[in-house]
Amino acid sequence: MKLLPFAFDVLHLSFVSFTIHHHLPYLAAMEITSAKYLISSPGYLKCPPPDRPEYAFIGRSNVGKSSLINMLCNNHKLAKTSASPGKTQMINHFSIESTSADRNTGQWYIVDLPGYGFAKVSQQQRKQWQQMTEDYLRRRPNLMNVFVLVDSRHRPQKADIDFTNLLGEWGVPFSIVFTKADKATQQEVSKNIKLYLNEMKKYWEFLPASYATSTVKKLGRNKILDAIGEMNKLFEG
Repeated sequence: MKLLPFAFDVLHLSFVSFTIHHHLPYLAAMEITSAKYLISSPGYLKCPPPDRPEYAFIGRSNVGKSSLINMLCNNHKLAKTSASPGKTQMINHFSIESTSADRNTGQWYIVDLPGYGFAKVSQQQRKQWQQMTEDYLRRRPNLMNVFVLVDSRHRPQKADIDFTNLLGEWGVPFSIVFTKADKATQQEVSKNIKLYLNEMKKYWEFLPASYATSTVKKLGRNKILDAIGEMNKLFEG
């Protein structure tokens, strides 16, 4: 079986950097000073001008995507949460302003993408979502990274593995965000994360950066924001 290389060399470098940071004491993370809903687009050509770095969030339905976005932005009303899967149906842009630890300011986008998996919609609607999402992921020039959300309470799911393999084939850089780490025991979460990463090793030569998160405890927030801050520098450079 052919192993997939890491998506982009630039992200591979970032991954090495992030791995080192995990073993250092954490200073203040980049902080978001403003987060506002901007627009919902039916396709990538209708998205805002690609004049700033952009970070997309995607995962299976009910993985906790809206809650994670709200946690990162420290605004529980920003992205709409719902117990019903399939509520996100378009490409949703949020305009973000931030200040880094060295007091530099930045502007960037968070993008909330439709989930994949068991949303109760017609086959035609599902195909439209899939095509819209693929076009966006493959053609959006300012897309710096895709954060793929995976429920840490469960063993590796084929849908998640298949999706990350698709990103590799398309050359789209991504990270894994394990959600709901507070909804199971630490032992169970650690076991499931290890199982997932071991499953990825069957297909990937290098593993992407990964983060365990809890929206209740704000676990992983600083590390994700710091990673975005580093990638913002690459966009500006």
